[in-house]
Amino acid sequence: MNSLAQIAQVILERDEFLLVGHSIPDGDCVGSLLGLYLGLKSIGKRTRVFMEDPVPAIYRYLSGADQVLGPDQLGQPESNLIYLDCSDRERVGETAAVILAGDHYVINIDHHQSNSRFGQMNHVDEKSSSTAELVFTLLQHLKVEIDSAIANALYIGVFQDTGGFQHSSTNPSAFRTAALLLEKGVNLDQVKQQLFESKSAEELLLLSLALRSLSSCCEGKVVWMELNYRDVAEIKALDICPEGIINNTLAVKGAQVGMLFRELSPGTIKVGFRSKGEVDVAALAGRFGGGGHSRAAGAQLTGTMEDVQREVILAVESVVA
Repeated sequence: MNSLAQIAQVILERDEFLLVGHSIPDGDCVGSLLGLYLGLKSIGKRTRVFMEDPVPAIYRYLSGADQVLGPDQLGQPESNLIYLDCSDRERVGETAAVILAGDHYVINIDHHQSNSRFGQMNHVDEKSSSTAELVFTLLQHLKVEIDSAIANALYIGVFQDTGGFQHSSTNPSAFRTAALLLEKGVNLDQVKQQLFESKSAEELLLLSLALRSLSSCCEGKVVWMELNYRDVAEIKALDICPEGIINNTLAVKGAQVGMLFRELSPGTIKVGFRSKGEVDVAALAGRFGGGGHSRAAGAQLTGTMEDVQREVILAVESVVA
């Protein structure tokens, strides 16, 4: 394990960086990438940002979002890679993993307990509310002047990964970081508008589609929803990342574990897990090659929706009291 001060020193000694985020990016991934990108640019570092999937529409208002490169735009990766919010190398996605293969100096900054410590330098803080909070501390070590653009990006990361300061990851440090970012010029009206008042018709139809599939077992202790590829395609929502939809499963009274099964492409199912604390869903996701936190995790499986659901639900039933 390396300290953020040690990582800052290595960054100061090098010039060119590629910042890498995970596939199907969430607010913490995007906010961390853009916050660090803007910070490194401000101190003269040649820096680019890369993700396999596009920035979700709700985050495209953030400064630097238009600079995120996809697989067709990247070209030759830099020799220094900084992975943010990635529990392992494969988390970037199949296409991106191939592009990033090779001899690179890797810095790995994350807060997932399942992180495999795959870098030459690794800072993994499971107690941190978010990767964005770690990036904020890193920028302080780098003596970066936090302006409103950086603050807005990092605030989104902290806000989204704490569930709007509701999840158990909402520790005192998260509130202190949020307060400091607010002092630097976070536009709360813009956050409210982008996250809660700018949903497209397709997003609402996607939520409706998921809610109609709501199912449960174990006397209501296990609740899940599904999104089939064909159904999502019919409502033209394939490019929408349903970051918050899964949380509706835990809104059901008595639910201990919630899941969302989403068919990313025919035969490829992403399973999101949520827990109210009684069950360690990171351990469950680990059974299927995934990982995450004890209360929020995910995995990707191959097979039909019916087969994947049967296999996963049997595993969940075995650990639910």
